[in-house]
Amino acid sequence: MFHVKPRGVVVETDRVAAQVFGDRLPLAEQYAALLAGAGVERGLIGPREVDRIWDRHLLNCVVVQELLPESSTVVDVGSGAGLPGIPLAIARPDLTVVLVEPLLRRATFLQEAVDALGVSVTVHRGRAEEPATRTAVGGADVVVSRAVAPLGKLLGWCLPLARVGGRVLAMKGSSAEEEIERDRNAIKRIGGDNPRVLECGTTLLDVPTRVVETERLPGRGARKR
Repeated sequence: MFHVKPRGVVVETDRVAAQVFGDRLPLAEQYAALLAGAGVERGLIGPREVDRIWDRHLLNCVVVQELLPESSTVVDVGSGAGLPGIPLAIARPDLTVVLVEPLLRRATFLQEAVDALGVSVTVHRGRAEEPATRTAVGGADVVVSRAVAPLGKLLGWCLPLARVGGRVLAMKGSSAEEEIERDRNAIKRIGGDNPRVLECGTTLLDVPTRVVETERLPGRGARKR
């Protein structure tokens, strides 16, 4: 286990962090300290990322909450250091969040972080494409993922975890439109509908977070709710 030491928010992100996390900002500060400490020590965050934890990681992730309906079930695929799942769970205690991560050292960090922060989050160690994972965490309202794989491959993993009519929100950069056009036919074959690029945090961040939203159509193995 590791000890949580609260750390102040950097001046540049002060106002935005307070706005998006509200009275749960101290938890976000604790999580930032974990990333800067144990996260770096265990190789989940690069040393050069420490000064950018807030703007490049926490705030970039948490603004995706704009796309999450109240009381949604959210599955974070390839969670790594807990991004975007933990910032979303901190800002939105109404959400039911599951972190899916196949690597033991990362899953161990995630469980210790969740326990230390006291947030209501479940950690599932496994790969998204495995039947056991689909059984354990499938039927989500929303599946989120950040920089895990090319869009077509990523949706092949994520769409089966969403309920019929549920959505996958894939955080992408400048290549989002190109990936949609390249993988459009493949996305349709695997049960995805109407992939489109949305921007989150447009009034908060200098560079808004870009997300590819894709709806899950009925198909083999899909769950209804």
